[in-house]
Amino acid sequence: MSIFFTLTLLLFLYINIYRKTVKGSHRMMEFRSTLSVLIASLVLVYCFAEERQIYLVLMEESSNEDHLLQNTLKSYTKLQSFKHIMNGFAVHTTPSEAAKLRQANGVKLVERDRGVRKMTTYTPKFLGVPSKSRVCSKKTKTSPDGEGIVVGFVDSGIDPTHPSFGFDDGYEDLRLFCEKGRFFPLSSCNGKIVGARFFSAGARAVAKLNSSVDFLSPFDAEGHGSHVASIAAGNGGVPVYVNGFFYGFASGMAPRARIAVYKAVYPTMSTLTDVVSAIDQAVIDGVDILALSVGPNEPPEEGLTFLSIYDIAILSATRAGILVVQAVGNNGPAPATVVSYSPWAVGVAASGTDRVYPASLLLGNGQKVGGVGLSGPTFFLHKLVLAKDAMKQNGTIPSEECQYPEAFDPNLVQNSIVLCSFSQGFLNGTSSLTAIIHTATTLRFIGFALIANPNYGDFIAEPIPFRLPGILIPNASDSQAILKYYEANTCKDANGMVSEFKGKAAIGEGRVASFGSQAPTVSRFSSRGPDYMNMNRTVADVLKPDILAPGHQIWAAWSPLSVTEPLLKGYQFALMSGTSMAAPHIVGIAALIKQKNPSWTPSMIASAMSTTATKYDMNGDLIQAEGFDIHRLYPSTPFDLGAGLVKPTNALDPGLVFPAEYEDYINFLCSLPGDPAVIKNTTGGQCNASEPQPHPADLNLPSVTISSLVGHQVLHRRVKNVGTKVETYVWSVIPPNGTTININPPWFTIAPGGLQNLEIQIKVTQKMNHFTFGEIVFTGSLNHIGRIPLSVLAVSVS
Repeated sequence: MSIFFTLTLLLFLYINIYRKTVKGSHRMMEFRSTLSVLIASLVLVYCFAEERQIYLVLMEESSNEDHLLQNTLKSYTKLQSFKHIMNGFAVHTTPSEAAKLRQANGVKLVERDRGVRKMTTYTPKFLGVPSKSRVCSKKTKTSPDGEGIVVGFVDSGIDPTHPSFGFDDGYEDLRLFCEKGRFFPLSSCNGKIVGARFFSAGARAVAKLNSSVDFLSPFDAEGHGSHVASIAAGNGGVPVYVNGFFYGFASGMAPRARIAVYKAVYPTMSTLTDVVSAIDQAVIDGVDILALSVGPNEPPEEGLTFLSIYDIAILSATRAGILVVQAVGNNGPAPATVVSYSPWAVGVAASGTDRVYPASLLLGNGQKVGGVGLSGPTFFLHKLVLAKDAMKQNGTIPSEECQYPEAFDPNLVQNSIVLCSFSQGFLNGTSSLTAIIHTATTLRFIGFALIANPNYGDFIAEPIPFRLPGILIPNASDSQAILKYYEANTCKDANGMVSEFKGKAAIGEGRVASFGSQAPTVSRFSSRGPDYMNMNRTVADVLKPDILAPGHQIWAAWSPLSVTEPLLKGYQFALMSGTSMAAPHIVGIAALIKQKNPSWTPSMIASAMSTTATKYDMNGDLIQAEGFDIHRLYPSTPFDLGAGLVKPTNALDPGLVFPAEYEDYINFLCSLPGDPAVIKNTTGGQCNASEPQPHPADLNLPSVTISSLVGHQVLHRRVKNVGTKVETYVWSVIPPNGTTININPPWFTIAPGGLQNLEIQIKVTQKMNHFTFGEIVFTGSLNHIGRIPLSVLAVSVS
C-alpha cells in the first residue's frame, strides 16, 4: 500500500513540475491526460486485485482435494499434497478464495502460512555488534572482528569438524601447538583453531574414565566447549539447521579471533586440578583472553575466596596480561550465590533477549493453549489421549509420565496426540524427555504434550528440538483447561475405563521465532550477589556480578556425540541457556576491544565494558529480573546485573577507564582481615606493615561496594583518558538511600593518556537495614558518557 501511494505522489509531483516548465502547451495537455489514465489504472488495479497467499488446508479423511478445489475455487495453484500423516494440502490463492474454502464441506481447518523469518544466533544483532565484524569471509579494516586475537577456552574441548571452526583462506596462519588424540588429528589445528591441549591427570586419578566418552584428546564429546567457543569466536554466516529446519545464521562475537583449546572437563569426571593446569598452560602459551565457563560451584572450605588456588591461578593470568572472564554460576535467584569472587576477573550474569519461540496446542473446541517446543506442526486435529487412560489393562507400569512404551496399550495411542504429565518423576529426576521421545517414537504417537500436573504446580520449560511434534505446557491453569476439555469429550464405562476418545487436538508450529518481548531480563538461574569472602558468606566490598550478557536460549555449535545430553545427539547446533553462554559473549566483545586497543590491560578492557553498560531495557525502562515467582519480575539491582547489559559499540570508545595493576590487587588483599603471611605465601606479594592499609573498597574498580558503612568513608579512584583528544568531564551522583556523596574535583580537563585522581566522600545520613543502590555518572564534552554503580549498606550515622 505504501509503495502504491508513494508512486502516485511522485507522479503528481512530476506533473506539477512539468506544468511549470511547459505551461499552456499542447504537450502539457497530452502528458497530463496520459498520466491521469495511468494513475486511474493504478487505483483500479490496487483496489480490485487481491494479493495471493499460501494456505494450509486440513480435510476430512474422506474428502478429495482435487474435487474440493475444482468445485470451490476459481483461481488457485495447488502447491503440495499431504497424505502420510494427514489429509490436506497447501494452496496458493487469494484471501477471498480461502474464505470459500473455510465454508466448504469436508474442510476442517484453513490456516495462512505465516512464512519463516531467517534467524541468526541473534545476540550480535541484539547487542549491536558492528555488522562487519559478524562476517568472516575476508578481513576488513573498518571494524574490529577479533583478527589476530587468541582466545583460550578451558572447557570440554572442541569439535574441529564443525563449520563454526573451519579455516578461511583470509586467515593468517597462526598455529601455535596441537596435541593429537582420538577424533583429533594434528590437522584439526587449522589456523582458526591455533592450539589444542587436554588435561586429564586429575580426572584419571579419582575416577575410571569411560573410553567410549572420555576421550583423551581435545575433542569435545559433550558439546559445551564447542558451544562456548562458537559464541565468542565462531565463524560468521554459518547456517543453522536442526531436524532439517533452517533457523538462520550463527556468528561469534569476534568471528575472526583464533581459538586455543584447553580441555579439562570430561563427562565422567572433572577436577579443579585439570582446570588449574589448563589455566597455567594458557598463561605459558600467551593467550590474550581466557574464557572460564567452568569452575568450582562453591567457595573454598577454609580461607578467603580470593585466595583459593583457583582464584590465585586467575590472578596469575591477569598479571600476565590475560583478561579472564568467568560465568558467575547458575544458582540464582537466591542472593550471595555467585561463584566468581575476585575483582581481577570479570564475572558475567545471564539475561534473555527479545526473541522467543512460541508454540501452541489447538483443542477441538477452538481453544488455543500456549507452550514451547522446537518442533513442526501436526497441521491437523488428531485424537487426544491422556496417558494414564491408555495404560494396559491390569498393567502395573505407570503410564502418566510416558516413560515406558510397555506401559501402554499401543492401539490406544498410535496416531494420537498423547498428554503426558509433569509429575513426581520429573521433580526427583527419574523421568526425562528423552524417555518420552522414545515412547512416542516406539508407539508411533502423532505427537505429545507434556503438561503441568495441577497437583505439583507450574514448571519451567525451555524450547527443545523434537524430532516429532511435541510441546511443553508448563502452566497448571492451562493444563486444567486442557484436562477439562478432554474429560468433557471422553466416554468412560462403569469401571472408569475409557470407551471412546472424542477429544481432538493439533500441535502448532513451534520453530518460528517471535520478537518484541520485554528485554533483556536477568535470567532466573543467573547467580546473584553480593560477593562474599568465605564459606560463611561474609559480604565483600567487591561488586559481583560485574556485567550482564545474553545467556538464555542461545544458538551455537554443538557436538553431535552429545554424550551427556541424549536429546541433542546428532545435532550440530543447540539452543542452550546458562551463564556459560553469557560469559563467551563478553569474551568475544573483549577480543574486539583488544584488537582495536592492543596495549590495553585486562582492567582497562573490563572497565570499558562496565562503564558503558546500560541498566535500561529496549523500552527505556529499568531492566527487570526473574525471581522465585515464575510469573513475576522485579526491578534489578547491581547484585543481579552488575553494571548492566554490555554495549559493544560504546565499549570500543569509553572515554575514561579505571586501570588497576597487580600491585593494586595485592593491596586489596592486604586490606582484608587475615594473616599477611598467607597473602605472601599464595601470591608472593608483600603487605606493607609500616603503613595503614587502605579500605577494601579503595581498589580502583569501575564500581563502589561498601558492605558496612559506619559514619563516613573517603574512597579514591583514578581514571585514564583513552581518547585521542583533550576532554572535560563533569560528575553527577545519584546517592544510595541513607547516604550523601561528594566527588572532588567535581569536574576536570584531561589530556589523551592523562591520569586524574578522584576522591569520593560517602556519608551516612540514615541507618538502613539492607543495601541501597545509586550511581556516579561522568559526562564528557566530546559526548563520552559512563557510569559506575554504587552499592552501600549504611550501618550507622556514627
